[in-house]
Amino acid sequence: MSYDIEHLYSKVPPTKLRNQDEEFKPAKTSKFWLWVGNQFFYGMLENRFFGLRYKGEENVLEKIDTNIPTILFAPHTNWWDGIVGYNLITRIMKKEIRIMVEELNRFPLLRRAGAFSVNKKSPQASMKALKFAYETIGDTNNVLYIFPEGIIKPPNYRPIEFQTGIGYIAQKAAQKYDKVNLVPVAVNYFFLRADRPEVLVEFGEPILLTKENKTDRKEYSKYLAKELEKTCDNQNNNVSHGQLQGYKTLFQQKLRWYRKIEQRLKKIEIKGSGV
Repeated sequence: MSYDIEHLYSKVPPTKLRNQDEEFKPAKTSKFWLWVGNQFFYGMLENRFFGLRYKGEENVLEKIDTNIPTILFAPHTNWWDGIVGYNLITRIMKKEIRIMVEELNRFPLLRRAGAFSVNKKSPQASMKALKFAYETIGDTNNVLYIFPEGIIKPPNYRPIEFQTGIGYIAQKAAQKYDKVNLVPVAVNYFFLRADRPEVLVEFGEPILLTKENKTDRKEYSKYLAKELEKTCDNQNNNVSHGQLQGYKTLFQQKLRWYRKIEQRLKKIEIKGSGV
């Protein structure tokens, strides 16, 4: 399959670009389909990446009150982001994911894994999705995983700028449930020393929004964007300086046969070779 590399990134969301209305469809999970999703989405990552490593899990397991709603927000740079988010929520947090998906009519089975549709044709068209987003996390077994930029952006695009949907959801959740946890998540894909890329995830410091906090939706969205940018920049800076301490491994591939040979050759000392 070929594509025009000059036009990989559009500033217009797909549903708005097509200018077609789509009926809102909520997430509709079941134990069977969640089991299927857990196997399928985990297997997809294992087949494509050398490993997935994460740090800062205490920020989503210990530093937050798990009895109140939780929203994780991350950058959106490629097709794998939602699948990574699914595994973070299900395998690290042991919760169910709730995630907005444009053009969900093309992938209806994703509803069974926790996806719900969003129509970005207009602010009014997206209201059902925003309402569902803050209502579904009233069940604290559900965690909302959201890409507040609203569209796919190039890797490490700066500045990170959010649409105001996340501010709206956070405010409504705080009003409805008194408090809401918000956690920035840095996600990136690096070639390190392996022959395939690795997924590195860092959970940032949690933010608590209460109903007593009277904030402007736009300004609060800007504040959250800065917090995500700070978390992502910190991760990139550490990786660029080889500072990879503290990462835990969700999975890692075994060395392939040619890498095993390479490792053995490095241990062979040939006399007189100067090696």
